[in-house]
Amino acid sequence: MPRQTFWKGHLRLSLVTAKVSLTPAISQSGKIRFHVINRETGNRVESRYVDSVTHRPVADRNQVKGFPKEDGDFVLLEEDEIDAVALESTRTIDIQTFVPAGSIDWIWYDRPHFLKPEDKIGAEAFSVIREAMRASKVVGIARLVLYRREHAVLLEPSGKGIILWTLHYGDEVRDAVDTIDKKAKADKELQAALDKQIDKQLTNWKPSLVQDTVQKKVQKLLKTKAKDAPKSKARKQPAAAKQGGNVINIMDALKKSLQS
Repeated sequence: MPRQTFWKGHLRLSLVTAKVSLTPAISQSGKIRFHVINRETGNRVESRYVDSVTHRPVADRNQVKGFPKEDGDFVLLEEDEIDAVALESTRTIDIQTFVPAGSIDWIWYDRPHFLKPEDKIGAEAFSVIREAMRASKVVGIARLVLYRREHAVLLEPSGKGIILWTLHYGDEVRDAVDTIDKKAKADKELQAALDKQIDKQLTNWKPSLVQDTVQKKVQKLLKTKAKDAPKSKARKQPAAAKQGGNVINIMDALKKSLQS
């Protein structure tokens, strides 16, 4: 199945520009997703926005983002007001800063994406930018609007391409808490024993080491239940409302009127 490109734009470093596209490096399409079902009818349950006081459904046109104030009221923001404070350009990855490769702790990393050139003309410029970062052993830092919000992003050479990571903001990552008594000393004999145990359990990385075992068990459970479950009867469609005896056929009434 071809990977879905969800962003197209340009990668720029100084005077070098390349036409590029982004594809998410991870996918949730293989995950099992459940629907909420009405046990009595067997129909799916729908989720709707309702007013918290009147409990009436709220139309899409009346749904607006609000930020709570101290007095319990809300400051309302329209979509165009939110878009106005975003980046001036959402289609250019302009690398403004570089940091040494490996200097950013993994706790700052968020989502990975594959960045690739979109045409032959941009492929050369793309390669120049990638190899320049690789030769200098640096990664690039830029800003980009993705998922309807502005992100700080990191660009890292990887093989013949570039991996673009969205990064967590500074106020999103908590300070590390030292919960271990600094005066406590490690037992040398116990540490030596654990070193040997680690050597025994050491292996090369492979994706099978991080398979979702719960997902596989749920898949097996679903297959078993689907096989053993009795065949369901065709669901009856709701009967059309019967017309009362007082309802008059307009065409018949018109014909009688003309005849008279």
